[in-house]
Amino acid sequence: MADAGAEPERDRLLRLTADYVLEQGIAEMTLRGLGSAIGTNNRMLLYYFGSKEKLIGQTLLAASQRFPAFTAAMTALDDPGTPLGDRLIACWRGIAAPENLPFLRLFFEIFGQAAHNPGRFDDFLMRVGHDWTNQVAVALRAEGVPAAAAGRLAREIVAVWRGLQFDLISTGDAEAVAASYAGTASAFAQRCHAARDEVARSGGPR
Repeated sequence: MADAGAEPERDRLLRLTADYVLEQGIAEMTLRGLGSAIGTNNRMLLYYFGSKEKLIGQTLLAASQRFPAFTAAMTALDDPGTPLGDRLIACWRGIAAPENLPFLRLFFEIFGQAAHNPGRFDDFLMRVGHDWTNQVAVALRAEGVPAAAAGRLAREIVAVWRGLQFDLISTGDAEAVAASYAGTASAFAQRCHAARDEVARSGGPR
């Protein structure tokens, strides 16, 4: 009889794959080589995950859950008692936490692979393009920013974060990167408040 408390095989393989890619990256990864490294084979990996691309995308999600500062970064936006500019800075502080660097390096490696393989990583690119933007837009809507403006501003904010991540990985100078964002975060907050106040003055819908 199977142990009721045993880890499901798919979860076990995903956990071991996350161990592997966080240490080795994906540039030279093959399903055959990965299978050998984690004690399975390429056929079982295809059975559980469908393709190498889907496995990589799901591995990135699984890996992100190992970095609580990264996962918690977005929740910093959901505190209406804190000024918006401070919340945006807190988000960046969570994203840029030193313990998150292995995940950030993996993220950009996978992103580079996706950019050079059109059609192969569509699920991954869809998440990258929308997940954070949607979360930020929801927070801005809660701040009173109209939907259209919230969507545009959220996209800009996330784009700045992506650039800052690249700068952080390239330079390793977390203090300078954070200092460069402080004024930008304040400017974003001012633009959000201006969009909110414009609606209040006009009496229009949010």
